[in-house]
Amino acid sequence: MRAVLVAFVLAGVATATVFFKEEFDDGDGWKSRWIQSSWKKNDGSAGTFKLTAGKFYGDAEADKGLQTSQDAKFYAYSAKIPSAFSNEGKDLVLQFSVKHEQKIDCGGGYIKLLPGTLDQSSFSGDSDYYIMFGPDVCGSSTKKVHVIFNYRGKNHLIKKDIPCETDERTHVYTLIVHPDNTYEVRIDGNKKESGSLLDDWDFLPAKTIKDPSVSKPSDWVDEPMMDDPEDKKPANWDATPKQIADPEAEKPEDWDDESDGAWEPPKIDNPEYKGEWKPKKIKNPAYKGKWVHPEIANPEYVADDKIYSYGNVAYVGFDLWQVKSGTIFDNIIVTDSVAEAESLMDETWKAYKDQEKKMLDDQEKKKREEEEAERKRAEEERKKNESKDDDDDDDDDDDDESDESSKKTSGHDEL
Repeated sequence: MRAVLVAFVLAGVATATVFFKEEFDDGDGWKSRWIQSSWKKNDGSAGTFKLTAGKFYGDAEADKGLQTSQDAKFYAYSAKIPSAFSNEGKDLVLQFSVKHEQKIDCGGGYIKLLPGTLDQSSFSGDSDYYIMFGPDVCGSSTKKVHVIFNYRGKNHLIKKDIPCETDERTHVYTLIVHPDNTYEVRIDGNKKESGSLLDDWDFLPAKTIKDPSVSKPSDWVDEPMMDDPEDKKPANWDATPKQIADPEAEKPEDWDDESDGAWEPPKIDNPEYKGEWKPKKIKNPAYKGKWVHPEIANPEYVADDKIYSYGNVAYVGFDLWQVKSGTIFDNIIVTDSVAEAESLMDETWKAYKDQEKKMLDDQEKKKREEEEAERKRAEEERKKNESKDDDDDDDDDDDDESDESSKKTSGHDEL
């Protein structure tokens, strides 16, 4: 279905709205909805999307999506939401599918929700956005799901680490934001993380701060133990050296004192060495306990029960860098209904994931068989060449014997 605005009634109880839905099922129609930015075009580093189901799929038509098509490129595409909206007072659900069929080693796979102030022609990594969500992979250090919210002009990263999928098959990423300032992240319909926006992001300053007018008293003693003033170092403590000459070492037989100098045995740790002397510890009679800095209410803290809320949500976009291209994005939905997102996933990913896996498995099996056949062919060719070389060596030996016999015969004839 093309990107559309859909409103309907669920069981006559609540109204659910699909603000944006994109399944890339109308051929080249996507080109009129998705605008490529001019960003990076001048220096030749802008990559282009193409419509394809890829090298393996569940359904050749239904699985078509936008694929990054050029290596080491920046991708900046955005689509307008038919009617800009606010999610105040309702759920916000952002969902899309990602297939890294190129065995991605470094590249983004995330999507953005953007404000009405966006200029699509210049959309870039510096453009303001509301939410950035989706997988990011780069080497062994970065394999995670980004969940970034913009709050009061600043982008805030989630404090939790959510691992992303890194195999070649299609996976569905779902972000759900509730009006009670809680959230949930799902992959393939399974909950991977959830919690409070207030706990898992640093949107607001601390409610309390250390009282700047109070400092630790200069005579405060917070060491529970102290050196025993009655304990004295024994008089002969330092008489034992840390190292001694190795008693088992022997002067090498070829050692020459005149040329090598006077021989000295190597040093070893002295088993009798007692280490640096330290007085024993006793309880500190002046100990007052650990000093706790008094706190006061933070004057900069302002409670906000609408951190989750965004107004004028007007665009969705992909702003990506990929070293190796091949990622396919499909089945994007922005809605206030978790049920609608689940229904789209059932109709698309769940309906075709088994066929996709079978096709990939069949391709990999065929590749292994071809590689094994090639290995056997190369081995047979090697043995054939070795056999030919042995035959050539035998022919050379026969030629040598023939030459020697000819020489002898020729000598007799001369006599």
